[in-house]
Amino acid sequence: MTASHTTPAAATGPGPLHLAVALDRTGAPDAYTADAYAESALLAERGALDFVTLGDSFARSGPDALAVAARIAPRTGRIGLVPTVTTTHTEPFHVQAAVATLDWVSHGRAGWALDVSTTEAEARLFGRRRAAPRETLWQEAGEVADVAARLWDSWEDDAEIRDVATGRFIDRDKLHYADFEGRSFSVRGPSIVPRPPQGHPVRVVDATAPQARETAARHADVALVRAASAERAAVARAELRGLAARFGRDPRTLLVFAALDVDLGGGEHAAEPGHGGGPLPTAEGPAYRGGPVDLADLIADWHRAGAVDGFHLTPAEPRRDLERLVNGTVALLQHRGLFRTFYPGSTLREHLGLARPVNRYAALTGESA
Repeated sequence: MTASHTTPAAATGPGPLHLAVALDRTGAPDAYTADAYAESALLAERGALDFVTLGDSFARSGPDALAVAARIAPRTGRIGLVPTVTTTHTEPFHVQAAVATLDWVSHGRAGWALDVSTTEAEARLFGRRRAAPRETLWQEAGEVADVAARLWDSWEDDAEIRDVATGRFIDRDKLHYADFEGRSFSVRGPSIVPRPPQGHPVRVVDATAPQARETAARHADVALVRAASAERAAVARAELRGLAARFGRDPRTLLVFAALDVDLGGGEHAAEPGHGGGPLPTAEGPAYRGGPVDLADLIADWHRAGAVDGFHLTPAEPRRDLERLVNGTVALLQHRGLFRTFYPGSTLREHLGLARPVNRYAALTGESA
């Protein structure tokens, strides 16, 4: 993997605060319309959030997250779009091409939330193999992330000639074979899609499960951790960045977000008992229940302490909680000067402060020249 580089945070304090939100919806089929997703994405964009995520799984019904992201991309202008695409039972070549296409459609705002499919029911949908242990599946996910980056680099940035006079569309010398051999698949390449606008679309991994941590440390640009306190989040962040350094990465290029479920049905009332100092652990993960003001305080305190680089928030009730999050919590953070009021650039990497990765094959060509 070619590591991207970012400007390190000043030694005297944390770097910029980053915020993302899940657009996952539940309920009747009319909740899954493109208009509903676009409305939510535009609301998040109005708050200058870094990105929105759309969950997906072979284990449940609902729209294809990647297709939804592509559908709402032309209706949004700045916010990052990060659908979940499982690496299990899917072809790595097609996954990378689809994510690269989303990056082109969105003009450099695509991300990819990697996930795995663990159940026998999901395996039966494809009939090719039995369900494997999580550790094996996450090792495979790491290989898919690796080969995706190689395929995104398989076209150099100036590989397209588009010379009408000579009829040449591509400089073949600037196309490269990935020639990847993994434990369960092999990919030769090159890709069928030109190198994405971001070079590598942003990769997001929920690193809460122990089996996912190595994949996150090796390949993720953003790792999500579920922790019920700033102290636990800080330990997880330090562990992930330490692993990243062991794998040869600049640990500052791995951003760690706290993942929280939020229920803002309490309006402006104080957080429920136990939530004032932080979220409560639940079977689904840490959950915050209270008002937008207390949530802003929690976010500010955790970030100021250097526990995390940002937050990924999942509203309990999408329409209600997202509106209160943007108009209440985010507006308050902006008023305090803790969160930006406009986007610093046009791509998701620019929002996150991550530089565009150098093409590995072009770099090798330059070295040998």
